[in-house]
This record gives sequence, structure tokens and C-alpha cells, in this order.
Amino acid sequence: MLVALKVLHLIVALAVIAGVLLQSGKSAGLSGAIDGGATQIFGKKKGLEEKISRYTTIAAVIFMITSLLLGFFK
Repeated sequence: MLVALKVLHLIVALAVIAGVLLQSGKSAGLSGAIDGGATQIFGKKKGLEEKISRYTTIAAVIFMITSLLLGFFK
């Protein structure tokens, strides 16, 4: 059981890393300089960015749970 939990933890950790790296920054390049931060006011998130953000949040919560379980069982 402990080995399976460690493997799950590793997979989730890689998913969190990939999710964070795939997300765009707050002012992503030239488009962030042109609109002057208006996307923060109007909340302009596109479909794929929203899904990546949601999946990253879910993976982060699972990562925290597996971290606590690994700490508890050791």
C-alpha cells in the first residue's frame, strides 16, 4: 500500500508541475502590455486555460492529501 501511495504521489507531483508550467502568466507577453491589465477586471479566461487551471487545482489538492497520508504512514 505504501509503494502504491508513493507512486500515486509521484504521478500527481508530475501533473502539478506540468499544470503550472502550461499555465500562462498574469501578463502574458505583449498582449498583457497592450490591454493594460483589463483582463483581470473582466476575467478573460479561455476554455483551455480554464480547464488547465481547474485540473492543476485538483492535482494540487490530491498532492496535499497524499503528502499527509505519506507523513502519517511513515
